[in-house]
This record gives sequence, C-alpha cells and structure tokens, in this order.
Amino acid sequence: MEVDCIPFKDTGYFSKLICDYLDQREDLGPFFNRFPELENFRDQIKEKEANYPETNRAILVNALTAQYNGFEVSESTANHIQQLADKKTFTVVTGHQLNLFTGPLYFLYKIISTINLTKQLKERYKEYEFVPIYWMATEDHDFDEINYFNFKGQKVQWTKEASGAVGRFDTKKLDDVFETFSASLGNTGFANELKSLFKKAYLGHSNLADATRYLANELFGAYGLVIVDGDDAALKKLLVPFAKQDIFENLPFKKVSESIDNLARVSSDYTIQVNPREINYFYLQDGLRERIIEKDGVFEVNNTEIRFSQQDLQQELDAHPERFSPNVIARPLYQEVILPNLCYIGGGGELAYWLELKSYFEAMNIAFPCLLLRNSALIMSKKQAKKIENLDLKITDLFLGQHSFINKKIREISNIDIDFSPQKQLLEEQFLNLYQLAEETDKTFLGAVKAQEVKQKKGLDALEKRLLQAQKRKLKDHVIRMTDMQNELFPNQSLQERQLNFSELYLELGPGLIPALMKSLSPLSNSFTLLKTT
Repeated sequence: MEVDCIPFKDTGYFSKLICDYLDQREDLGPFFNRFPELENFRDQIKEKEANYPETNRAILVNALTAQYNGFEVSESTANHIQQLADKKTFTVVTGHQLNLFTGPLYFLYKIISTINLTKQLKERYKEYEFVPIYWMATEDHDFDEINYFNFKGQKVQWTKEASGAVGRFDTKKLDDVFETFSASLGNTGFANELKSLFKKAYLGHSNLADATRYLANELFGAYGLVIVDGDDAALKKLLVPFAKQDIFENLPFKKVSESIDNLARVSSDYTIQVNPREINYFYLQDGLRERIIEKDGVFEVNNTEIRFSQQDLQQELDAHPERFSPNVIARPLYQEVILPNLCYIGGGGELAYWLELKSYFEAMNIAFPCLLLRNSALIMSKKQAKKIENLDLKITDLFLGQHSFINKKIREISNIDIDFSPQKQLLEEQFLNLYQLAEETDKTFLGAVKAQEVKQKKGLDALEKRLLQAQKRKLKDHVIRMTDMQNELFPNQSLQERQLNFSELYLELGPGLIPALMKSLSPLSNSFTLLKTT
C-alpha cells in the first residue's frame, strides 16, 4: 500500500480535547502521565516495575492458560503468555467490545497499533519483552451496540432476546446470520475463506466470548496477540481491595468528579465523555448485570429484589469476586491492576475518559499508563485514487462535511466568483459610518441601523446561496461525481473505519490485508493515515 498522512486535527473528526492532548497542551499535563514517545517508555517501565506486584504474574499466567484451554495457540502467543511470568516483561493493551464479526474496521487498527508498538518497544529496549494484549469487553451488556456489522451498505444483524454480560451469550440463531451473510458474499476464493472463518468462530463455539477469542486469534495469533477475558474469578480476586474502596468509600466518584471539574476549567469546549457513579460496579450473574446502589446503608441491585447489608456485601465480594463487574470508570483500573501494562491504545472517545482518571489511579496507588490514540486510516483503491485525481479533488477536502465540500469545490471550478466576502466587508465598513452618525445625532437610531445591517447581510447571504445553487445546477454532473466519490470513502458521511467491516476489504485483498496494514500503520505517527492499495 502507498502511505500518506494528514494531522488528526485537519480531519475535523477529532475533538478539541484529543487534539489538545496530541499537541501536549501544557495545562493538560496533570491529566496524563507520560506522552507516548519511545524515549518516555524507559521511565514508564521503571514506574510499572516498581508498582506491579510480582505475585500477580503467576495468577495472570495461570488464568490466561486456563482461558486458552481448547483453543489452538500459536507458538508466539504461547511464548508471550509464559513470558508474562518474568518481571522483565510488560504489556501494551487495547480493548474492544465483542462486535459481531469484528464490527467496524477500526477493530483491526486498534490491535495492529498494539502489536506494532510492542515491536518498536522491543527494538528500543532489547533487555525487556513486550506483549500485545486485546482485552475483550465480555462484561458489557449493551447488546444493541454489538449485534451487527455493515456489509456493502447493508446491516447484517443478529436478533435475539438478550440480557446480562454479552460474553456469556449463547450463539444460537447465528446460523441464520451466517446464511444471510454467506448469500451476500458470493463464491470467490476469498469469499469462501470469510464464510469458513465466520462459521468456525460463531457456529463452532457456544458463547460469544469464545467465538470472539477464536476470531481474533485466527486473525492475529501469528503475531503473538494475547487475548484477555476479564470475566474471570481468579483475576477479579486481585480487584477486591480496590472494589471495596469504590463501593464503601466512593473514592473514584470523588476523584473523577474533581478531575472533570478541573478539565472544564482548562477549556469549556471539552466534552466530558463519562461521569462517575457513587458506586462503579454492577452485580453480575447469568442473565443479569445491574448496578449496585446504596440507600440508607442498604446495598440494592437495581431492578431486582437482591439486597445486602454492608457486612453481607463485603462477605459476598470476598467469597464471589466474579459476581462484581466494573463499569467504564472502574474497568481501566482493573486492567492496570492485573496486567504489567505500560500503555493503553484506544480511540478518541476512550482516551477522553482515560484523561479523567489519573488522580483516581494516584489515590489507588496504581501506575497510570501512557495513552496512545490508535491508528486511523482511510483506504482507497487505485481506481478510486485515479477518480479523485481526474476530478481534481484534494484528499483533505473529502473530510469536509458534504455541504461545505460541494460549496468549496463549486467556488474553485466556477467561471464566476461566488464569494461575497469582499461585499460583506465593504458593507460593514459603510455601516460603521452610519453607527457613528447615529451616535452623534440620536442614539435611539442605533437599533434601527443594526436592524438594517442585519437585513442587508441576510440579503447578501441569500443571493450568494441562490447563485451557488444555480452553479450547482450548471455543474450537476461534476457535483454528482464528487459526492459519489465522497460517499464511497465516507459512507453515511462518517469515517470509513466506523462503517466498513474488514470483510469488504478482505474480498479484494484476501489474507494479504492484515500484513499490508501491519506494514503501513505506524502507531507513533501522531497522524491520520491515507492508504492506497496497489
């Protein structure tokens, strides 16, 4: 693939908070630990080495060995699991929901960013080992977010009655989804490979967690990816002391609330991604994942008749840690407690809520990881790139909203200048004189002058809009071809990676897709990647 890139902030698809973070805005310093640059990982390693209990390693290795029981494990993954027992081994982590057949394309970008960073770290710090981790969000309970993927503009959807943690969902009725998807694929060689992959993952495993592990393992096992399921009693036992501070002392609620207030002081333009609850844990059983709420000293499981006194809940937590599920605030801490982790790789929304958590980690005495924005990419075929060239389009213009994109291009190719900015500026200068005249004669006329200025500006805007519409009609064919191209690369006027499933690209590139992406995506590039297939 041919590789080019543009700054994230030039795409218009990333929040001000994330763009400021990437620019390492000075007053955001209190909200992150070390910026993810290779030279900064030396101190991150030393901090995590001192902060991570060596006894946790044996527990982690035993849990992972058990989780992989019954799965074919690559030599690289098996080595990585065993290396985690050594105090010189550290991890890089990404996490994602259990979306059907990987869901959107950026699932691949997350994992590839993670694997590639471990390679770069190994080249720089040869005395250490680095393991790429995919954390499966098996305890999420929003089935509607994960029960489909898009294929050629159509939604392939799994319909079933579901409640509780998604990783425990049985895979019944996925044979219907397979038949629908299979019919859409056709019978080319690469199509048959996709059919086999879907069938072995979802029809060959009894629950969604195992199906997702199989799928991710098939796609990335050769690169040594280690897949972690947090829905594990042995691992959750390590979380118990921290869960008690959350449930009985509300420490995360206090610390994260303070951080949110402090972020708002840095900039009122920052959108808060998540808000903490007084208790950031769910009660978890088969078919049940409901919030724990405290009312007058009694701990209730929301929407159930389950009640605990404080003493009984403490005993339940000690005896059955697997029944307690961290929410979006507590889950990052859980991850960092059980893993010797250096860096978390996520999308813009994820990093936005991680930036709320540093003071909470400090209060819990857990090392805060580096935060790295995952790779983002726009992939275009050679044919699409040629069309863009023939239409004389700039790639950066394709990132504009469609209305702005069309208007900008119409102005560029029009044989008349449809930009009334000079006229508007001249009008403003003329009205300055009128304001001055009203001020000197009768101030009560200032409102009338303002009304006249607004009226005339609106008239210019309306005329400009009508002329643009007229030019669009004259250049209708060009506009259609432009918008068709933008719609191809930005389906539903959104980033390609948020809409496409990897299967569409696999039909074209086959097994070469992931190696090509591995070669083309650089995790520390700090830019949006443009890829052209060759």
